[in-house]
Amino acid sequence: MNVSVIIPAYNEEESISKVIKDIPKDIVNSIIVVNNKSTDRTEEFAKNAGAIVLNESDKGYGASCLKGIDFLKDKNMDVVVFLDGDYSDYPEEIVSLLSPMLNEDYDFILGSRIIGKREKGSMPFHSRFGNILSGILINLFWKFKYTDLGPFRAIKFDKLIQLKMEDRWFGWTVEMQIKAVKQKLKIKEVPVSYRKRIGKSKVSGTIKGSIMAGTIILKTIFVQLFKD
Repeated sequence: MNVSVIIPAYNEEESISKVIKDIPKDIVNSIIVVNNKSTDRTEEFAKNAGAIVLNESDKGYGASCLKGIDFLKDKNMDVVVFLDGDYSDYPEEIVSLLSPMLNEDYDFILGSRIIGKREKGSMPFHSRFGNILSGILINLFWKFKYTDLGPFRAIKFDKLIQLKMEDRWFGWTVEMQIKAVKQKLKIKEVPVSYRKRIGKSKVSGTIKGSIMAGTIILKTIFVQLFKD
């Protein structure tokens, strides 16, 4: 498979080189870091570590992901892996994400931190609560049980294009998961490991960020419901 990794990054100079270094190069063909208005040396460190760096001036997690997707549209890509740049995930576990695609022809693989091994303190209570609430709502409205909204995920590129992703903020992950169910993709969750991130989270690290992200996620769920 032709596999690319997309890493949205905002002020991740302390961690981005570690993330890129740990990505298994024998199965990943290209690493795309989307620099989202960083004010530190994220762009420089990512380039030095061997990644292709794109710059997205519109601030937002989803905006960065969409930038990476647009870049890959003419690259004959088979699979895209999404991975955060804070070194909280274990990039070497990309192998575990891709295995169900290779062996069982799944379309969308979600790395679940809830069923995997988590370092103590890596997921604050409000993050776990948000996952639980979102999972309950998705199961209620679309009859599919997710355990996590984790950013570490893999999806076949043609199926990703088919989803017609739109969200440019924190609703990106839940939008993808809901649309994958609505379009009847073959979905599987696999356990992934999770550790305390390097640096302070821009979302769960502040009350304001947590409230904003939670509000956007809930709004995304109900927008998708009314589109049914």
